[in-house]
Amino acid sequence: METPAASGAPRHRSLSEKEAAEGEPLLIAELKPGRPQQYDWKSSCETWSVAFSPDGAWFAWSQGHCVVKLLPWPLEGAEQLCKASERKNQGTKSETRGRSGVKEKTLECGQIVWALAFSSWASSHSRKHTLRSTRTSCLVLATGLNDGQIKIWEVQTGCLLFNLLGHQDVVRDLSFAPGESNLILVSASRDKTLRVWDLSQDGEQPKVLSGHVQWVYCCCIAPDGSMLCSAAGEKSALLWSMQTYNLLRKLEGHQGCVVSCEFSPDSALLATASYDTFVILWDPCTGEQLRSLCHVPLQSALDHGNDFHASSLRSVSFSPEGLYLATVADDRLLRIWALELGSPIAFAPVKNGLCCTYYPHGGIIATGTRDGHTQFWTAPRTLSSLKHLCRKILRGRFTTHQVLALPIPKKMKDFLTYRTF
Repeated sequence: METPAASGAPRHRSLSEKEAAEGEPLLIAELKPGRPQQYDWKSSCETWSVAFSPDGAWFAWSQGHCVVKLLPWPLEGAEQLCKASERKNQGTKSETRGRSGVKEKTLECGQIVWALAFSSWASSHSRKHTLRSTRTSCLVLATGLNDGQIKIWEVQTGCLLFNLLGHQDVVRDLSFAPGESNLILVSASRDKTLRVWDLSQDGEQPKVLSGHVQWVYCCCIAPDGSMLCSAAGEKSALLWSMQTYNLLRKLEGHQGCVVSCEFSPDSALLATASYDTFVILWDPCTGEQLRSLCHVPLQSALDHGNDFHASSLRSVSFSPEGLYLATVADDRLLRIWALELGSPIAFAPVKNGLCCTYYPHGGIIATGTRDGHTQFWTAPRTLSSLKHLCRKILRGRFTTHQVLALPIPKKMKDFLTYRTF
């Protein structure tokens, strides 16, 4: 990492706990690749993907030049702010551990890295010739590469476990099914297919899902494991059953290519982001469009005039409690949206942004850019209302159809199904 300090620590500034919790997002750390930008190789330096491990203990950064950095979280020099931010996260027990001597690792992938995804690996699924039988569980990282390969790495050791072969073009996105006992990985590729890999069977004979006619840009599995969403260079998104892998429905409503999608933490909402400058919030159970969020350019921050493409979206991410959305657009802004308001409540300058993701315990957003940089921003926190907590728990167990069948007042049903937010 190129940093202003000789020790290699990321650039950061000291912030008080009050500053971290209030006002506009503040830049708390920035990572830069140590190699100069190369112009003789297309798409060589971009940070197409960043990811936190589910327990928040590791951060993966595809820094470009075929390299992935695995960094213990919190980053050196940012611990004080992260701890202060975690104390603000009311009602959530943080599992983040200290660095405790753990060192960052460099994964040489041999190809441009487009996608990252973490998952835990339980001992009952240990590969006979790769994972040690004495290990009860380990954390793995999947990397999707330019040549169609998917490489699976053990995070603690940085060792390559195995390759998944089958895609004929760039692996653009990856998503693991939830739960340690479920080693199902879904990949989205420019070969216009999705593949479902069972890692407990060494990823052999993957299920191939066909239905898109353009490059598949993204895929995500609902936190309850029931559905899969995929989006390609088309104006629609597809919803698949994770039980049968049959196509459930086609979500139509965007006027441009859908490039990013994510389920809410309770699986009751699906956000899709498009080049048409809109995020649409859907009820994935019914296919109903619930709300649209339009990215209106801030003229004071831009010099693009009225260019339609200036606000084309790149990435969308739900906050852990499900009350906020983060989006990155081509107008050089990170926006944080309050779902109940339907409007952005905070902005941060992110030039050439490509991706964004929330820290799993909240309070921090990581963004990746075309020049290989990763930036970490403070994010607003709020104490979830009792109503929202109850809704989140109920919707994690009941579908929209089940809620609508309950003998309760219509106003309550509307709240539980996010018709009122």
